[in-house]
Amino acid sequence: MTTDSTAIGHQQALHQREEFRAALRALLMSPLMTPAHPEFAATRRHADGLREWFARETGWPLHVDRDAARLYKRPADVNDATRGLPGYERRRYVLLCLACAVLERADPQITLRVLGDRLLALAADPALAALGFGFTLQAQHERRELVAVCRTLLEVGVLHRVAGDEEGFVRGGAEGSDSLHDALYDVQRRVLAAMLAASRGPSTWPADEAPATLEARLAALVAEPVPDSDEGRRTALRHHLARRLLDDPVIYLDRLDEDQRAYFTNQRGTMASRLCDATGLVAEQRAEGLALADEDGELTDVAMPAEGTEAHVTLLVAEFLSTRSNKRTNTDEVAEFIAGARQRFGKYWRKSAREAGSEHELAVTALDRLQRLQLLARDGADVRALPALARFSVGEAELMPAAPKATGTLFD
Repeated sequence: MTTDSTAIGHQQALHQREEFRAALRALLMSPLMTPAHPEFAATRRHADGLREWFARETGWPLHVDRDAARLYKRPADVNDATRGLPGYERRRYVLLCLACAVLERADPQITLRVLGDRLLALAADPALAALGFGFTLQAQHERRELVAVCRTLLEVGVLHRVAGDEEGFVRGGAEGSDSLHDALYDVQRRVLAAMLAASRGPSTWPADEAPATLEARLAALVAEPVPDSDEGRRTALRHHLARRLLDDPVIYLDRLDEDQRAYFTNQRGTMASRLCDATGLVAEQRAEGLALADEDGELTDVAMPAEGTEAHVTLLVAEFLSTRSNKRTNTDEVAEFIAGARQRFGKYWRKSAREAGSEHELAVTALDRLQRLQLLARDGADVRALPALARFSVGEAELMPAAPKATGTLFD
């Protein structure tokens, strides 16, 4: 009986540990989580432990209630231009902010058309016009921009679609009230209130005290007080580095300032062990820095593509750049390399990629992805390989014969 009880207790403890890890990993990927998320129930069950872990290891606050779980992830580097929502640039972020402002003042339900009309009123602010921002709903591409913002809000749970179809609104135009050209949403106010992961709301600054530049405003939004003591400064350093390890593909020593580098050099083994134990990540330590890798590929919003023309071209470019780590390279040279590779592999690429001139678009796509993975750095047209790219230095690509009944070609 004692042996059976011990085994049951062990299994229960193992289950609790696995459930805690799954909830923690889910929060890292979905820091704004609604009850629709498969790990929401586990997150609520382990809320106290998760809140304590994040406060200790990263300094990120975690709020959990019956309507949502919000991990307030604050970036370690607000100047990293490779981060952000897919397909978003500054103009669309403005639309997202304006849409949230409309919803904050809206009734519990709102239609897409009413949302658009009220957003137009806010977009007409002279201060926005002075910055070159303008928006109407007359052109189909502008209506599609609004729909893209609404779909982002649907994905994060701020909106729930009740009826209708966004595509009808895009095709039907801004005029008229035909329900076939509209959509009806429930507004989830608690989720909306948790959208902004800032230490201080931007509206709390008087106009004459607001930071002058965008970079200064971003830094001010996430600035956190640091106790004026040795322990306080060490804690701030540990939180900063843990955030980068959990949120970025890799930490390079030469990108840390003197204090960060000294702390990281002494503590990276201990930090990596502690973070990996909780998250299931695997530490990859090199002389140039450290990365926490996810062998399942679940904890990444950007990954090396696995299939198709872009996948093969990106891997070829990674191999090409890894052999030129000590040489200056530019975008034109990468495009020239792709044009040469097309002579050998083009018959396996999609039709548009086999056309003359396509190498420039393929080069931009490959370099953008490698930059977001922090495998290379770009300064205008100049490209510089970073140390982690060396893992792709695997030698000359070789075309392997397909096995019987195979449906594709493997590149080794």
